[in-house]
Amino acid sequence: MSNNGFYGPNDKPPLAKWIPLSFQHVFAMFGATVLVPLLTGLSTSTALFTAGTGTLIYILITGAKVPAFLGSSFAFIPALIAIGQNYGAPYAMGGAIFAGLFYCLIAFIIRIAGKEWIDKALPPVVIGSVIIVIGLGLAPTAIKEFFYINSSGAIDDYSLVYASIGAVTLITAVVATIFFKGFFNTLSILIGLLGGYIFTLIMGFFFPAYHLIDFSGVAEARWFALPFLHNDESLKNLGWAWIAPKFNLVAVLTFVIISISTVCEHLGDTLTTSKVVGQDFYKDPGLHRTLLGDGVATAWAAVWGGPPNTTYGENIGVMAITKVYSVWVIGGAAVIAILLSFCEKFGALISTIPTPVLGGICTLLYGLIASSGLRTIVDAGVDYQDKRNLTISSVILVLGIGGATLSFMVGQNFKFVLGGVALATVVGIILNLVIPQTKKD
Repeated sequence: MSNNGFYGPNDKPPLAKWIPLSFQHVFAMFGATVLVPLLTGLSTSTALFTAGTGTLIYILITGAKVPAFLGSSFAFIPALIAIGQNYGAPYAMGGAIFAGLFYCLIAFIIRIAGKEWIDKALPPVVIGSVIIVIGLGLAPTAIKEFFYINSSGAIDDYSLVYASIGAVTLITAVVATIFFKGFFNTLSILIGLLGGYIFTLIMGFFFPAYHLIDFSGVAEARWFALPFLHNDESLKNLGWAWIAPKFNLVAVLTFVIISISTVCEHLGDTLTTSKVVGQDFYKDPGLHRTLLGDGVATAWAAVWGGPPNTTYGENIGVMAITKVYSVWVIGGAAVIAILLSFCEKFGALISTIPTPVLGGICTLLYGLIASSGLRTIVDAGVDYQDKRNLTISSVILVLGIGGATLSFMVGQNFKFVLGGVALATVVGIILNLVIPQTKKD
């Protein structure tokens, strides 16, 4: 433990602090981790299991030097849906395995040839801009959860009750972050969630039409269940259902191309984590080891039917707020996620967290992701009087946040779609490579 009362990567908090600190990271990652399988038809329990085990794999490969939690990646949602609908979930899992192997290939090249080539392809102006896109690209989701009854965002669905719940959650988290001292300051995210949850219960008492918390699902859920259940109801009675991944060229190509953006995300997250913690993880344990850990974890997740993993900005945001960088805390969160994947009741309880509460917390956390991109650009001293840098950032931001899409048919039955963060990343890399270096006017 450092002299200022915070915990470094190698510090192990006492058990009384360790458990709640780890739970805070579980709460931070939970919504995003389970949302991906909900959107893609995969199992939420499996996603928790593969997130926890994948994080432990990452910690092992990086020598327990990097405090990073790995959870379900949003970047692969379009590919999971498209490949799943056109070819079936096993082919989506096969493509995800190759995405993980692509990570491992890049890690091997970096280990042999160094990272100078990747610095040239992905300089701070590209990485920082892409991180901003990732954070701001998620912003509409947070706002819809904060203010609207459903995800449409239609003005008729605006709810003042939702807005008040989201505001109380956000204000509670901000107050805990700014004004609380010592140990309670490290639990600011968890305190914000609890504050919003309690306020929702109170609102439900005074406004029965907005009784948003229903515990019936918790009562019906089992204490123990294997996390590998298939969503097909006919298979759930077996207690175990695993479908082996399958492979085809279209699925593999789709996932590998999209993984370019997640590699960029990994570089940005690792750089951001380095800045937050105050240690250069690019050098120790080395970028090749962090990429290898991420790749193996992603391939591992796909083998079990879980969505591809990625390092989580939400948990980086928690560390930035709490100043607790302990790998032990991250490992504890991973173990908790694994245990919870076997407990239906806890999963059901977490699922009772109201949408506006998540919206309030995500407003803070997603903003921190975007802000970390700005920090990447500022710390690197990117010169925006240079029209080259200005052009690269401008195009990345508009394509990524605007939701630009590149779509074309592959054969007669499959539509290849590259959009959002993935398209912005590819275009940013190309612009950086083809636009000649310029001097400031």
